[in-house]
Amino acid sequence: MALTMKQFSLIVGFSGVLSFIFGVVAEYRKPASGTPIPEIGVVMCKYPSDWATVALGYLSIAFLIVSTIFGIWSLFYPYKGKSIPKGKLFRSSTTFMVFFNTGLFTAGIGAALLLWPTLTEQFHHSNSDCPTAKTGLLGGGAFVSLDSTFFWLVTLMLAKNARRDYFEQELENDEHLHLTV
Repeated sequence: MALTMKQFSLIVGFSGVLSFIFGVVAEYRKPASGTPIPEIGVVMCKYPSDWATVALGYLSIAFLIVSTIFGIWSLFYPYKGKSIPKGKLFRSSTTFMVFFNTGLFTAGIGAALLLWPTLTEQFHHSNSDCPTAKTGLLGGGAFVSLDSTFFWLVTLMLAKNARRDYFEQELENDEHLHLTV
């Protein structure tokens, strides 16, 4: 089944919004700290159940990855069996190149901001100071993830314009070639 540009846009947008929602909820559910319980020679930490934070953090990362993969794939997908050469697409406009690179950059920053506190939260039980992940990183990562999704959607719109211009130019060149022969 061939996907349309509208379907790609919906997948990218829906995945990005889910990444944002899971990241914000993970931030909201994260405990502030653990309770130190002194034992003989060691300090044990009792944490409120925070596995939901870890699971939500990983879900947020997963949907950011889905949004990014489909965002990139949608740019090069051969709609109706016709694809534009990558070189032509990237030379189509400076704006396209800026949005493409910004989409990649924000996806990377969003993934880092989501992954770091998620991993920290998962492994915080081994530390005797009873810390938790830094507050605000999951929420910040969620917002950057949403930003990344918006950049992919704008890049997809710019790619659509570049495809239309390219195929109209190809059609004109073919018509001109037939007229001169």
